[in-house]
Amino acid sequence: MTQRAYNFNAGPSALPLEVLEKAQQQLVNFRDSGMSIMEMSHRSAIFDEVHNEAIALLKKLYAIPENYEVLFLQGGASLQFTMIPMNFLQADQKASYVLSGSWSEKAFKEAKFFGTPVEAASTKENQYRNIPALANIQFNEEDAYVHITSNNTIYGTQWKEFPETKNVPLVADMSSDILSKPIDVSKFGLIYAGAQKNLGPSGVTVVIIRKDLLEKANKNIPTMLKYSTHADSNSLYNTPPTFGIYMLGEVLKWVESKGGVAAIAKHNELKAKVIYDAIDNSNGFYKGHATTESRSLMNITFRVADEELEKQFLAEAKAAGFVGLNGHRSVGGCRASTYNAVPLEACEALRDFMVAFQQKHQ
Repeated sequence: MTQRAYNFNAGPSALPLEVLEKAQQQLVNFRDSGMSIMEMSHRSAIFDEVHNEAIALLKKLYAIPENYEVLFLQGGASLQFTMIPMNFLQADQKASYVLSGSWSEKAFKEAKFFGTPVEAASTKENQYRNIPALANIQFNEEDAYVHITSNNTIYGTQWKEFPETKNVPLVADMSSDILSKPIDVSKFGLIYAGAQKNLGPSGVTVVIIRKDLLEKANKNIPTMLKYSTHADSNSLYNTPPTFGIYMLGEVLKWVESKGGVAAIAKHNELKAKVIYDAIDNSNGFYKGHATTESRSLMNITFRVADEELEKQFLAEAKAAGFVGLNGHRSVGGCRASTYNAVPLEACEALRDFMVAFQQKHQ
């Protein structure tokens, strides 16, 4: 078998090897049907079972309360930037957005088409090196909702605790850290996440939405853009991304086999520490972007102190089998994305490479 790459891609990203191998075994003849899951009708009994298994397992792993719906949609988090204000923000209303990076900026921009988004807090003036302090978040009880981005892939920051918004629904883009640690779902009105980082391949978007919000949503919008359309049809109003949902279900089974979300969280802490220690012990040779208290366990962003050495670092890392270490094109630098399926061995190999590169060039 070909040596697996050390995959630190920001998304689409690493999938568990066990899941890939199981999918490979089942690809041509799924459950003795004589067909691949990709060839099967989304109305068939076999796919219906796969679909409902995935929903049930996500509810179980995340302890999702009964008063929430789990939806499998398409269009990525970017479509959710539009669907959320389209469904919940009236023309004469305001919604509060906490700006902590590029994706929250994009969500904020989309909301302007439907109502008035306002900045509840922002760390842009600090180059998004940190998450805003909870005490600095300003919102009103009349707001339609408060929107946050729980983990910022480009800047490498992550919320450690979430704001208490009382009767105002808290909406969270969790695309890059969903299922990476336990959370209290009941604190949120709506959670959304593209699957391609922690949940499966690209093409599926998970939405966890409180049922009372479905009843309050704007009715005078296109059918496919109503959350109620998908809730009423168990996410089968039209043809869903069937293979993606199957793979998502298998990833959830893998999470369960590893001891659930709490066990995954401990593993993620260990993986991130391995790389952060290499940065912190480098005497400034490597410099982290995020402040220590806001560091992400999913996206580790850093610079090499010398710009020419940084180019050499990335080139040599690529030659050594490390994939996806270039920072986002908008900020440059280096980024190691250590999502759930990235093994500890890959993080240790990166640490060893970083230490050796530093020793060679100091």
